[in-house]
Amino acid sequence: MSLLFSRCNSIVTVKKNKRHMAEVNASPLKHFVTAKKKINGIFEQLGAYIQESATFLEDTYRNAELDPVTTELDSWIDKFCLDADVFVLVANSESTLMQTEKHFFHKVSERLSRPNIFILNNRWDASASEPEYMEEVRRQHMERCTSFLVDELGVVDRSQAGDRIFFVSAKEVLNARIQKAQGMPEGGGALAEGFQVRMFEFQNFERRFEECISQSAVKTKFEQHTVRAKQIAEAVRLIMDSLHMAAREQQVYCEEMREERQDRLKFIDKQLELLAQDYKLRIKQVTEEVERQVSTAMAEEIRRLSVLVDDYQMDFHPSPVVLKVYKSELHRHIEEGLGRNMSDRCSTAITNSLQTMQQDMIDGLKPLLPVSVRSQIDMLVPRQCFSLNYDLNCDKLCADFQEDIEFHFSLGWTMLVNRFLGPKNSRRALMGYNDQVQRPIPLTPANPSMPPLPQGSLTQEEFMVSMVTGLASLTSRTSMGILVVGGVVWKAVGWRLIALSFGLYGLLYVYERLTWTTKAKERAFKRQFVEHASEKLQLVISYTGSNCSHQVQQELSGTFAHLCQQVDVTRENLEQEIAAMNKKIEVLDSLQSKAKLLRNKAGWLDSELNMFTHQYLQPSR
Repeated sequence: MSLLFSRCNSIVTVKKNKRHMAEVNASPLKHFVTAKKKINGIFEQLGAYIQESATFLEDTYRNAELDPVTTELDSWIDKFCLDADVFVLVANSESTLMQTEKHFFHKVSERLSRPNIFILNNRWDASASEPEYMEEVRRQHMERCTSFLVDELGVVDRSQAGDRIFFVSAKEVLNARIQKAQGMPEGGGALAEGFQVRMFEFQNFERRFEECISQSAVKTKFEQHTVRAKQIAEAVRLIMDSLHMAAREQQVYCEEMREERQDRLKFIDKQLELLAQDYKLRIKQVTEEVERQVSTAMAEEIRRLSVLVDDYQMDFHPSPVVLKVYKSELHRHIEEGLGRNMSDRCSTAITNSLQTMQQDMIDGLKPLLPVSVRSQIDMLVPRQCFSLNYDLNCDKLCADFQEDIEFHFSLGWTMLVNRFLGPKNSRRALMGYNDQVQRPIPLTPANPSMPPLPQGSLTQEEFMVSMVTGLASLTSRTSMGILVVGGVVWKAVGWRLIALSFGLYGLLYVYERLTWTTKAKERAFKRQFVEHASEKLQLVISYTGSNCSHQVQQELSGTFAHLCQQVDVTRENLEQEIAAMNKKIEVLDSLQSKAKLLRNKAGWLDSELNMFTHQYLQPSR
C-alpha cells in the first residue's frame, strides 16, 4: 500500500505559496516559528517512524525463526533528532559559571555542530550598589563568558562574542512590562539606579535573539537536520527494501524445504505400510518352519531316548532314598541331553534364519531413516545373541513315573498273561474284570466331535480277557482241576517228559532269580523310564514346537518394533520441521508486509522533507 500523497493540484499549490509568502513578509520570528512547527511535526513523525523501525528490526533480530539482523537505529534518535534551536544560559552575575552548567553545554556542543548559545548575566541590578566595582566585575564576567564560548566551546568568534553576552535584570524587565501593561510608566519597575541601561541591554538581547532565530537558525539548524533526516529516511528505506527481499528469498527457500519434507513423510508412510505387510507374512512363514523343524527333531530325539538314558551313569540302589536322588538326576540328565541334542539339530539353522530375517528388516527400513542415523542403526536396534529355550521340564513331566523292579519270573502266570494281553488288560484280568469294570452304555456320545470307537475290537478284547479270567477263576476255586489236567497230561506224554519239563522250568526260574542283580534292576528301571518318558514327551511335541516358534516370533517382532520406533522418531522430526517451516513462513510473510509498509513510509517522509526544504530552506522566488 503506497503512502505517497500527490500534491499536483495547482490550486492548493498557489494557496500554499501565497500563505508561505505572507508568513515570510509578516515577521522573521513568525517565519522561524512556523518553520520550527513544521519541521517539528516532520521530526516527530520521523522519530516515531525510526522508533517503529527499530522495534520492528529488534523483534526481527530476536526472532529465533529468522536470521539475525543488526541495526543502529536506536542511537540515531539521540544523535540526530535533538530539536533545540537556541540555548540561553541564565547565569547569576553575583557568581561565576558553574561546572555543571559548563559540562552540560560541552555535551550539547558534542551532539550539535556550533549550537546557538546566549549567556544572560542576571541580577545585574545588584551591582548598582557598588558602582566603583561595576565595570571591573562586568569586565571579569565578559572575559570568562567569552573564553567559555570561544575557547572552550568554539561556537562563535571572539568578535561575535559581544553579541552573545548580556547583563540584565529579569525581575526589573518583568516589573516594567507589568507596569506598561497596566498603563503606567516602565520606570516604576526599577529596582536600582541604572534601570534604563539594563532595560536597553535586555531589549538588545531580544533583538539579537530574534535576528539569530530568523536569519541563521532556520537555515543553519533546520537544513542540517533536514539533510540528516533525509539520509536517515533513505537508509531506513534501503534497510527495509533489503529486508523485504531477504525475507522473500528465505520464504521461497522455506516453502521448497517444506514441500521436500512433506514428500519425504508421504514416502515413509507408504513404504512403512508395505514393509509391515511383507514382514508380517515372512515372520509367519519363518515361525511355521521353526515349529516344523523343532517338532521333527524332537520326535527323532524321543525315538533315540534309550541311548540318552543308557549314557546316564550313576550308582543305582533299590532303596527309596537312593531311587529318589537317582530319578532326580536322571531327569536333569535327560533335560540337558535333549536340550543339547535339540540345539545341535535346530538352533544353528534357526539362528541363521532369524539373523538373515533381521538383516533383511534392517536393509528394508534403513532407507527410511536419515543418513546420520543409518550408520548407527546397529547401536540403536539391540540385537542380543539369540538362543532357543526348549523348556522340557522333565522333572514335572515324569513326576508320576512309578518303577517296578521286583523280580518277576518270565514264565510265571502273571508274566504270561501280561505278554498275552498287555500290561493294562492283564492287570484288569488278574484283578477280576467282571467285578472291577462296569462298562456303561451311553445314550449319546460324551464328545460329539470324537468318532465312536470300533465295536469289533472292543468285543474281541473283552472276549480274551473274559476267557483268561474264567480260566484263572477256575484254577483258583478248586485244586481238582489241577489233578484232572495232570492226569490227562500224564496219560498223554508220560512221566519222564513231565519231570523233564518241570526240571527245565525250575532251572530257568533259578537262573532268572540268580541273575536278578542290581544291574538287572537298573536296566529294568531304565527300560520302564524310557517307555514312560517317551509316552509323556510325545504329548508335548506340539507344545515345544509352538513355544520355540513363539520365541522366534517375539525376537523378530521386537526387532521390527525397534526399527519402526526409529522410523517413528524420524517421522516426528519431519512433522516438527514441517510445523516449524509453516510457522517460519507465516513470520516471513508478516515480515515482508511490515517491511514493505515501512519502506513506503520512508518514501513518504522523504517527500515531506523535500516539501519542507522547498518551502522554508530554498530562497523565495
